[in-house]
Amino acid sequence: MSADADITRETSSSKGRYVLRRGAEEAELTYSIASATLIIADHTEVPSSFRGTGAGLALVTRLVTDARAEGVKIVPLCPFVNATRRRHPEWADVFTV
Repeated sequence: MSADADITRETSSSKGRYVLRRGAEEAELTYSIASATLIIADHTEVPSSFRGTGAGLALVTRLVTDARAEGVKIVPLCPFVNATRRRHPEWADVFTV
């Protein structure tokens, strides 16, 4: 799924999320803002209708892209984000474990 254009980012002072919408359904990756240079990837939720489309990978890829652009490090608390991080050693510069 080449869904980067379909992913929106919503943030508040202490939380944020990336959302991929398809019709009435949405996949999301949530995070907590620990500091100006550190976020904690908390949770990824992908509806069964999105499974196998690459939606989860698209969300993590967008998270990594934005973290790089903003000079932010990511703590991969979410099991999905952590597993995806392990499969992409080229992302090591943005993750702190």
